Amino acid sequence: MFDRYEAGEQAVLVHVDFADENSKEDLLELQLLVSSAGVNAIDVVTGSRQVPQARYFVGSGKAEEIANAVRAQQADVVIFNHSLSPSQERNLEALCQCRVLDRTGLILDIFAQRARTHEGKLQVELAQLRHISTRLIRGWTHLDKQKGGIGLRGPGESQLETDRRLLRARIKAIQRRLDKVQKQREQGRRSRVRAEIPTVSLVGYTNAGKSTLFNTMTQSSVYAADQLFATLDPTLRKIQLQDVGSAILADTVGFIRHLPHDLIAAFKATLQETQEANLLLHVVDYADDQFRENIGQVNEVLEEIKADEIQQLVVCNKIDRMDGVSAKIDRDESGMPIRVWLSAQQGEGIDLLLSAITECLSKNMVQHTLLIPPQKSNLRGVFFDMNCIASQDYAENGDWQVEVRMELRDWNRLIKRIDVDLESYIVKN
Repeated sequence: MFDRYEAGEQAVLVHVDFADENSKEDLLELQLLVSSAGVNAIDVVTGSRQVPQARYFVGSGKAEEIANAVRAQQADVVIFNHSLSPSQERNLEALCQCRVLDRTGLILDIFAQRARTHEGKLQVELAQLRHISTRLIRGWTHLDKQKGGIGLRGPGESQLETDRRLLRARIKAIQRRLDKVQKQREQGRRSRVRAEIPTVSLVGYTNAGKSTLFNTMTQSSVYAADQLFATLDPTLRKIQLQDVGSAILADTVGFIRHLPHDLIAAFKATLQETQEANLLLHVVDYADDQFRENIGQVNEVLEEIKADEIQQLVVCNKIDRMDGVSAKIDRDESGMPIRVWLSAQQGEGIDLLLSAITECLSKNMVQHTLLIPPQKSNLRGVFFDMNCIASQDYAENGDWQVEVRMELRDWNRLIKRIDVDLESYIVKN
C-alpha cells in the first residue's frame, strides 16, 4: 500500500524547542521511547523555532543538516520528537532518502511490539490503521493512478480510492470485534457491581512503577521493566482489604504527554477499567525531576476519558531513590489520606497503602449494629440477599443482633424500598 523506505534500527533523532509551552516535548523522553523500541540513536539534531515550517517542519537549512547527518552516520531512519503531517513526512523522506517517523508513529511501533493478548493486538492494529488512513491523503504518486487493462479501462477506481475502501473495511471489522470484547468486559464489571466488589485502578505516567506495585500488592508476576509502555493489556487481580473484604486491583496502560488520540480511541475498552473504578491509585515517580509535569499530563488524559471526577489517592513511588524520605501517609484537613509515600521495588510502605485504600473505600460505607425482633425476621432475608452481614448473634431477649456493612447509597435505597423504620433498630453507642 505504501512505496516507502524500510525503517531500520540506526536512527537520527530530531528535537525542536518551541516557544509555545503546549508544543514543547522532552528530549530525554524521546531517547527513552527510542530505547524502548529497540532502536539505536546514533545522532541527535536539535534546533529551535517559533512555529513549524510547512514543508519540512524545520527550516530548509536544518532539514539539510538532518540529511547530512543521515548520510554521515549511514542511518536507516529519522525520528522526530513531534507530530508531522503526511506531506512533511514525504518531503523529508525524499530529502533524506530514508524512512521518517514522527512521535506518534514511534509510539505505535512500541505498542505493536508490546501487545500480547488478542485484544491488545486488535487495539494496536486499529490505532495503526487510523494513523495510516491520514497518510493516504495526498500520498505517494502511484496511489492516484487508475487501474488499467482489459475490462478495467475508463473512469474506474483509483488506487487511492481502493486503499481507502480496504482500510475502512478493515477498521470496521476490527471495531466490531473490539465492541464484542467491550461487552464481555462490561459483563464482568456488572458481576462485580452485583457482588459489591469495589475496583481500584492503577493509573500514572508510563514507567512510574505501576506494574511493580501491582506485583507487590498481589504477589503476581505481571511483566514489569524499566522501559516505557512495558504494560499494554489490563490485568485484574483480587485483593483482600481489612474491613472492606474483596476488591479488584486493575493494572492499566501508562500515559504519556501528548498521547495520540488514535491510541485513546483504540484503547477505549482498556481505559474503561479506569472510568468505572471506585478509586484511582495515581502512581507517581517522585524521583523524577519532572514529576509535576507528569502528574499534569496524567490528569489531562483522565479528564479526556472522563475519569477526572473519580476519587484519587496519589502514590509517591520510588522513595528508595530519594534521600531522607520514609514511608508515610499524608492526610487532608478532614483526616482522609491523600498521598502515600512508598517504594514498590523494596516493598516499603505497602501496608500503609493498603490501610489508606481501606480508609478511602470506607468513606462511603456505613456500618450499623441492629437488634431485630423475631416478628421482623423477613429483614434477615433482605440482609442475606444483599450480602452485607459482617457478624450475627442472638441477644438475651431473643432479638437477632446483626452487624451490617454496606455502601451509604445502598443503605439509603434500602430505607426507601422497605416499609420499616431501620433507624429504630440501630444500637446506639
